[in-house]
Amino acid sequence: MEIKQAKFFKSSADYKGCPTPDKPEFAFIGRSNVGKSSLINMLCQQKDLAKTSSKPGKTQLINHFIINEKWYLVDLPGYGYAKTSKSNLEKFEALISNYITKRKNLISIFVLIDSRLELQKIDAEFMEWCAEKEIPFSIVFTKIDKLGKNQWASNLAKFKKQLLTQWEEMPMYFETSSENKIGKEAILKYIDENIPYFIPPPKDLKAQSK
Repeated sequence: MEIKQAKFFKSSADYKGCPTPDKPEFAFIGRSNVGKSSLINMLCQQKDLAKTSSKPGKTQLINHFIINEKWYLVDLPGYGYAKTSKSNLEKFEALISNYITKRKNLISIFVLIDSRLELQKIDAEFMEWCAEKEIPFSIVFTKIDKLGKNQWASNLAKFKKQLLTQWEEMPMYFETSSENKIGKEAILKYIDENIPYFIPPPKDLKAQSK
């Protein structure tokens, strides 16, 4: 797949405010500061499509971008930002949970994980939750350019060992670097192959299904 056009479409404070679900969509999520905005910009070949920030927790809304006028790329709020208030954390958790479980045109979620760190408890718990809710997901390891090949191979082996204590087989994963554009073709190919699984809603659908 080649992304010829990528535009910001709208921001929503909850799933009910999201665009009419008449196109397939793929969502990106991860802990705050995992490199989500940089990855989205790299995939779409635009420097400032998704706003990047050195401050964790910047994305606080559901942000839709329309790609090639055919599908939506969705930037979800980062989870697990400890410095925000408890009430904000609860609000974000409800926002994410409602979107993921009630958004009928959501095809798959990309769960971003920092390749430099050990598997974090919150990442493991989120993937387990997706499995319990029968939500398709894949893992995106970010920032592999920050590691040498041997270090990344060692870290990946550790990730696999930890994940295989929870899963019968390793979930699908992608190795990426926004800086070096590693993983771009693999992710876009995955999206292209899964777009056909979208079932269009009835033509008279005028609002988000509740």
